[in-house]
Amino acid sequence: MADKFELVKQYLFEMNMNIIDEDKSEELVVVDDEENGIKNLIIDCESPIVILEQVIMKVPARNKEIYFKRLLQMNRSLVHGAFVMDENGELILFRDTLQLENLDRNELEGSIHALSMALTEYGTELLEFSA
Repeated sequence: MADKFELVKQYLFEMNMNIIDEDKSEELVVVDDEENGIKNLIIDCESPIVILEQVIMKVPARNKEIYFKRLLQMNRSLVHGAFVMDENGELILFRDTLQLENLDRNELEGSIHALSMALTEYGTELLEFSA
């Protein structure tokens, strides 16, 4: 699947994404597009899928029930992906998965734009929970 990994990297290059870290053996890259609010987005080619994950914030210490309910409501309006919690229950991430086999640039770009749109639409509200 190394050729698929190189194709994903080519798409990122064409989209002017800044690859800040790469692990070829794991077929994983970390990208930034700070202009669009994307910082340390992990793109992991795990055949048969590509996984996109970005840490959004720590789980707030207070009002967790209200917060989690609101995250589920936000997920309903996301074009791609979802807000999820890590396996330790400590972090909120944006996560999306796409099929790697016939991935095209539009799909990858759409998923990344969905993250950017989610941050634009809900970023302030999410930060209010952490205050």
